[in-house]
Parts: sequence; C-alpha cells; structure tokens
Amino acid sequence: MKELYILGIESSCDDTSAAVLKNDLLLSNIIASQEVHRKFGGVVPELASRAHQQSIIPVVDQAIKEAGITPDDIGAIAFTRGPGLLGSLLVGVSFAKAFAMARKIPMMEVDHMQAHVLAHFIRKQGKEFQAPSFPFLCLTVSGGHTQIVKVDDYFNMTVIGKTIDDAAGEAFDKAAKIMSLPYPGGPVVDKLAREGNPSAFNFAKPSIPGLDFSFSGLKTNILYFLRDRLKEDENFIEKNKADLCASIQHTIIEILMDKLIQASQITGIHQIAIAGGVSANSGLRQAMTKAGEKLGWRVYIPEFAFTTDNAAMIAITGYFKYQRGLFATQDLAPYARGNM
Repeated sequence: MKELYILGIESSCDDTSAAVLKNDLLLSNIIASQEVHRKFGGVVPELASRAHQQSIIPVVDQAIKEAGITPDDIGAIAFTRGPGLLGSLLVGVSFAKAFAMARKIPMMEVDHMQAHVLAHFIRKQGKEFQAPSFPFLCLTVSGGHTQIVKVDDYFNMTVIGKTIDDAAGEAFDKAAKIMSLPYPGGPVVDKLAREGNPSAFNFAKPSIPGLDFSFSGLKTNILYFLRDRLKEDENFIEKNKADLCASIQHTIIEILMDKLIQASQITGIHQIAIAGGVSANSGLRQAMTKAGEKLGWRVYIPEFAFTTDNAAMIAITGYFKYQRGLFATQDLAPYARGNM
C-alpha cells in the first residue's frame, strides 16, 4: 500500500488536537487542553474558540514534528465538522480548508461521534492490534452524548438507543458540581468512588421503554437528596463524599449497562465496545469486563488517550474516507448538532 500521511484536526469543544497517521498507523497525537474554563466550572464557548485560535498552529506544528515528517509530506487532511461548539469548530474547519487549499490536497469531513466509534481501529507501533469486527455494538458516552450504536460498517452506523434528555457525562458533572467538587467533575467522582461503598445510598433509576436513556430524573433526585440531608447535617457531603460518589457512579453505570445488555439480547450481537469521554471511567470499564465474562461478550475498551476528544480518531476516520474517495468540498460549513 502506498504511504499516505494524514493530518487530523479536532476542535469541537475545549481541546485543540492534531494527529498524524501513516495510513492507519498513529505517529503522533497532540492535545492542548484549555485550563481557562476551570474557574467557571464549565466550558465557556467564546473563550474556547479564542483558545483554539491561539493553539491550533503550535499544536499542528508539534504533531508534524513528532511524526518525523514535514508539512510537504501530508497527503490529506481530516477535520471535525460537528457536532460541537460552532465557534470552536470554525477554527478547525477554517484551518483545514486553508491547509488543503494551499497544499492542493484532499480533505475529509468527520462526524465527531462517528470518530469516537472508529477510534477502536487506530494502530500503534509495537502494540497488539485488536479491533472489533462487524457488526458490533458501541456504547458512546460523553458529556454531550449517550448512545448505543449498531455498527455494520465503517460508515454504516445506526443509533438504536439514545438519551431523551441529559447525557451520562452531564449527570457525573452535575453531581460533582452539587457536591462542590473541582471541574471537570467526572474524573473526580471516579477517583473518590474507588474509596467508597456503592451500596451506601440509593438513587432513582428511570423506567424508560426500549433502549433509550434518561438522566434528568437522576440529577434531580441527587439534588433533592443532598438538599434534604444538608438540612439535617451541614457537613453531610464532606462526611460521606466517597460513599456518595460511589453510589452515584454505581447508579449511572447500572443505567448504562442495563440498556446495553438489552441491546445485545435484542440484536444477538456479542461484540461490544465503548467509546467517548465517560469510557475512561474505571467503574464502567470494570462493569464492561464483568458483563463480558458473564454473558460471553467480546469486549473492546479504548486506550485512555482515545477516550476524550482527540485528533487520532479524526485522522483514522479520514483514512477510511480517503480509501473510499469520500472527500469534502471547500463550501461546507460546520454543524453544532446532528446525528451520525
């Protein structure tokens, strides 16, 4: 196969990332996170887009240098078109268009959620490569999305279950915020949960028909539960922080796993993957592994580096699009919302 160097660009939210692939082999994956949002307890869109403007050229430069190539070696560029924050996406899309035009190379637009699924196909030098075969189910869980996706091919994906309100990542972050834990809350809850008792407190699990999810009721239940306990003891959260985190995490994971098990039973598919930021959660990873052993699943869990937003997953999706001649045009615009 002819050597093809692909540059991937990811700028959908608050991480500026660039990666270089040699065909499907990862050479570099650089991520610049934006610390500016910590003091606000969440991502501020205007600040995010400004930070992307400052970071994108240094990040791309570092990715190309780490790959051991020059800009002239890049044969194609892949970029996140959406979904995401429009201001942030515009920075990456504009850079990709300019880079492609200046170098007269093709470009490939990438759906962010589709890329999370295809992160399982990234190869790394010296690492054993294990990717799911088609068809497989992928639970994609992040701050903005919670979906069960039936994957029949690289670009034939069907969402068979999705959240009807809030995402699982939002539930983690909201619970953390209520307990005055640092931002981003999800990793902090995960860390504290390892020290707590997951059966210490019971929280409501929604009864949603089919394979869809709901987390808004759980968020409300946590809020009211803590409000009532704090009336009795103003130090309740501090005294029970680890147990609260363990119980909340246990409830969220049970909601996710119940639907995923149903999806496997309905479809008869036993190749199961997870993707997205929440797939870094240690409790979810353990639950997936246990379910796999009990139910005879073949489970695929991504490396931590490929769970959060990263350009490697954009580049690998671009690689498969390049192979099929699915190229983007200069007149396209980013989109904030949309399905795979």
